[in-house]
Amino acid sequence: MRSLIVAALSCLAVAACSPSDDVEIKAGEVAAPPPTLAGVDLSQPVRALGTEPFWSLELNGTDMIYTSPEPGELRAQQPAAVVQGTVAMFEAATADGQSMKVTLTATECSDGMSDRTYPLTAIVELGERTLTGCAASTAAIMSAGESGPVLAAPQPAG
Repeated sequence: MRSLIVAALSCLAVAACSPSDDVEIKAGEVAAPPPTLAGVDLSQPVRALGTEPFWSLELNGTDMIYTSPEPGELRAQQPAAVVQGTVAMFEAATADGQSMKVTLTATECSDGMSDRTYPLTAIVELGERTLTGCAASTAAIMSAGESGPVLAAPQPAG
């Protein structure tokens, strides 16, 4: 009888220390690559901008932040990108309930004011207002020259 109890306790101890089926499934999963569009990693900060009127919208991973001279700054919590083919969409509402929708399309874009070309076209809808412009990774915009393509620097292999 004692050996039966020891065997049962041993089995329970092994079972308690063994990973569950759920853990094994999670451990076996491969992390999905970050969503990309026209070579732009959407898990990193992205900036959209436009002219006439001048505006910008920052997607920083936490918030969507719209700025312009009028009406100033609008913020909404940034949802995960919904990517379908060559289009990515982000849709949320500001704290006061105004809808904010950002649509990025993988088509080359010129802002009409500079000699830069951007990898993405942007449409920003703020309530009833619709603005069009261009977009790229924030890092690419910050490091780009006054003309030519706005592209992120290639990452070193390794």
